[in-house]
Amino acid sequence: MYQEISQLLMYGDLDKDSILYQLGELFAKFDSGEYHKMELVRDINTQVKHILKVATDYGFDDNLWHNYLTFFLMMSENPFSMTCEKVGASEGTVNELVKNDFRIMKALFDYDFAPIERELGISCFSMISDYKAIHKKELMYNKNVSEKVRALSKKLEQAKDEKEFFDAVTGFYKDYGVGMFGLNKAFRIDELLQGGIRLRPINNMDAVVLDDLVGYELQKKKLVDNTEAFVNGKKANNVLLFGDSGTGKSTSIKAIVNQYYDQGLRMIEIYKHQFKNLSSVIAQIKNRNYKFIIYMDDLSFEEHEIEYKFLKAVIEGGVETKPDNILIYATSNRRHLIKETWNDRNDQDNTNGRHHSDTVEEKLSLVNRFGVTISYSKPTQKEYFDIVVNLARRAGITSPEEELKAEANKWELSHGGISGRCAQQFVNYLSGSRNEEK
Repeated sequence: MYQEISQLLMYGDLDKDSILYQLGELFAKFDSGEYHKMELVRDINTQVKHILKVATDYGFDDNLWHNYLTFFLMMSENPFSMTCEKVGASEGTVNELVKNDFRIMKALFDYDFAPIERELGISCFSMISDYKAIHKKELMYNKNVSEKVRALSKKLEQAKDEKEFFDAVTGFYKDYGVGMFGLNKAFRIDELLQGGIRLRPINNMDAVVLDDLVGYELQKKKLVDNTEAFVNGKKANNVLLFGDSGTGKSTSIKAIVNQYYDQGLRMIEIYKHQFKNLSSVIAQIKNRNYKFIIYMDDLSFEEHEIEYKFLKAVIEGGVETKPDNILIYATSNRRHLIKETWNDRNDQDNTNGRHHSDTVEEKLSLVNRFGVTISYSKPTQKEYFDIVVNLARRAGITSPEEELKAEANKWELSHGGISGRCAQQFVNYLSGSRNEEK
């Protein structure tokens, strides 16, 4: 195994702590015959345990060795894989170099662990080659990653030679991409202690779809039309969804990401205090073959907060133009985002050289940089009842409509008033109560 791993070129820049690198070193000791048996067994078991941890984190099954190697190939960002992400595996000298890497990777896929297991009296590799994970319920975390790894792993197992192996991996790069952007829908920002940032996948994103949001058909159509233009490479606008709380603004954006993920749409969630990092985020994603929505939830600013100036510069007005593969989608309970005071409207008081009409213009200029604004208003009483009945039927609740409406009316009076969120909470309560009765 060490000989194979050491010959990797494009995929050979391994972290010394990585499983593949460590196993190569351990197998080199075994091949040399210069090792202490118990120490080697212990070190091999440690690496197998690391494979099991990765398998648990991402929901792998069947042949965990194959799953791990597949995951390694999916996550390997190098000049070749990044080019495949954009244009596929075009002809060139680099292909011949990489085909040798894939010949080695196929050899690792087909590696015979029997000799080392016999010599050391172990069976760990045999066990992880036919592994049955315990899935008591559908995976909630990393389900998207798990499905893709396991599907590609099966294809690679069936590859007759390195050419078929090559075609399967490069096909995946072209269809989905490489690295964490290829495997995940949404991300958030981690600020590092030593400065800088990194993007971290959100692996438990709601599997909500637009049909889950009852009503608001015009609002959903506006959002879909803008997003479809964006993912199809046409001109599209930044979007502000504003209106009453609990009306489905955030749900709409999450549903849009789920709907267009397969067309290359990704989302990066950013909080107000992180706006200073917007330029760094854009620098990391502007050259990738994806469409990114930078998502800002519950966006609003108090009078003393100036973070909106970072946002204004990024949306429009900075020296560097915003890349074509990035849009900003924000939700807010405020139409104008920045809190105004009555003094802002008083243009007669020019103390300290302040012109209040300029202040108003400054505050309104942020919302004007969103080309599409979509209003989500509180539902009427009838619309609220329609939402309740619809959600209840989806949840398998068969109570008569009049009974549901009467109970829903009591619920909203003591739980924050009429909204889609209130309707969902009421249906959740009913579902929980019926489960307890059973």
